[in-house]
Amino acid sequence: MVLKKIAIYGKGGIGKSTTVSNMAAAYDNSTFVIGCDPKADTTRTLVGKRIPTILDTMRDNTQPELEDIVYEGYNNTLCVESGGPEPGVGCAGRGVIVAMNLLDKIGAFDNDPDLVIYDVLGDVVCGGFSVPLREDYADEVYIVTSGEYMSLYAANNIAKGIKKLNGKLGGIICNCRNVKNEVEVVTEFASLISSKIMGIIPRCELVQTSEYKASTVVETFPDSSQSKIYSELINNIMNNQEFSTPTPMGIEEFEEFFYSYV
Repeated sequence: MVLKKIAIYGKGGIGKSTTVSNMAAAYDNSTFVIGCDPKADTTRTLVGKRIPTILDTMRDNTQPELEDIVYEGYNNTLCVESGGPEPGVGCAGRGVIVAMNLLDKIGAFDNDPDLVIYDVLGDVVCGGFSVPLREDYADEVYIVTSGEYMSLYAANNIAKGIKKLNGKLGGIICNCRNVKNEVEVVTEFASLISSKIMGIIPRCELVQTSEYKASTVVETFPDSSQSKIYSELINNIMNNQEFSTPTPMGIEEFEEFFYSYV
């Protein structure tokens, strides 16, 4: 029986894929990571290289088997990338829909991993990116944000989507960019949308150093304080039983909130 099926949403470039890969690396039980971002870079640091995406594989093989699309990464993590269309052609969200349908069809979830993590792009308003939540693949959602305006703006929009789909918001993950009053801003944001902080990830050069090596911090620097932070974060999520229906802010309320800290 799967213990947790979670979706991690956030603005593109905010560090959600880094957060997902390090959480998976830190979790000691069976984990299945599904990248639902057209950049297809969620699992690179787990596998040590970019893996072929489902859409790329299906262009050459319309009937792929499990072994054609699922790769094993660090700590025996199973890894899949949905992929997307070639630049300028088609809808990226469609890749998520195709990927989910195929994974169901070929029995990708039959082994019941303890944890399934969907890494989902959150700043594109497209039905495809809501699939993990809309089709009940994920039971709970966590939003990664920094204290920057556009990151929080995207997080507020994601909260609107979660509310519309009657989803369960587990909390906010603050991935720090070292902006002024960052933790205070994100903490108040979480409170204003009826949620809470699940973890605070400080900015750390070890993240970039490990990514240069196509590896996670947890694998490359296992004894570092940064590695311990990712371990604490996944433990907090696995033990979390408190969820909320978010109360996203209107645009004027959001602007007033953000600029009160400027």
